[in-house]
Amino acid sequence: MKKGLIALIVLGILAFGIYQWAVGFNNTAVEYEADAKTAWSNVESAYQRRNDLIGNLVKTVQGAADFERGTLTDVIEARAKATATNIDANNLTPENMARFQEAQSGLTGALSKLMVVVERYPDLKANQNFLELQSQLEGTENRINVERNRYNEKVNIYDIHTTKFPGKLLAGMFGFQEMARYQADAGSENAPDVEFDFN
Repeated sequence: MKKGLIALIVLGILAFGIYQWAVGFNNTAVEYEADAKTAWSNVESAYQRRNDLIGNLVKTVQGAADFERGTLTDVIEARAKATATNIDANNLTPENMARFQEAQSGLTGALSKLMVVVERYPDLKANQNFLELQSQLEGTENRINVERNRYNEKVNIYDIHTTKFPGKLLAGMFGFQEMARYQADAGSENAPDVEFDFN
């Protein structure tokens, strides 16, 4: 009878230890997942700031005489597409991340084209509103990069926690899945060709 009681106590202690470990794993995973989702919200917030600034930039540029309307139209359309492409923080799949990133890259390309065209308009380049908006956009692009890096750091912490053994066993049971990281645009690993044409 004593041996049975001792075995029952040992099993109870073992079960309680496993329970404590599982609860600790789950709570830590929930915390790390929430941190990653918050970091994603900060990425979206930085992109929203850029979209808001672009609206003001377009209005300023529209005031320039004889400005190329096609370039502005491209920026306006790319901005509309970028703002329409959102991801729910609970659904950060690689596919959704790729869609979001593609829309943002389209806006970045259209904005770069706009800045190149602006070079032909000295009055616009000297416009104080334009200069201020251009400066804010540059700062926002840096902020976007910082927030994307912070997001990836948070996802890394979460993914390590949920994919290392033995936590991986519990992650599947509790429904924790690997989160998608923000990746560089395709082809960005190649240095761009820079040509100066002084003619």
